[in-house]
Amino acid sequence: MKSLSHAATAVLQAVANGHGHGFDIMGITGLASGTVYPALRRLEDAGWLRSQWEDHRVARNELRPARKYYEITTAGEEALAAALNRYRGLASRANPPRARHATLKEGAR
Repeated sequence: MKSLSHAATAVLQAVANGHGHGFDIMGITGLASGTVYPALRRLEDAGWLRSQWEDHRVARNELRPARKYYEITTAGEEALAAALNRYRGLASRANPPRARHATLKEGAR
């Protein structure tokens, strides 16, 4: 399975958490449209997301363009879990726990 970039992981996690359309995903992740929309396309091409356009009448009644809604697939859930484990592993290696003896010394003060 191909590993996901940090941005793609953030987009996939946002969709998994119920943020289903582009503007919503941009808002929750803080990522720009030039990052979010290409990531959505790649994630869908990989089979990790599926999408559906909303009924155009809903958008017209709300005086806005129609939205494309995304949902995570089973394969996407697996890819997300692997990516989150990978990033957790990287973070733990970058910030190793302090040695036990250092904690004991600090506690004695």
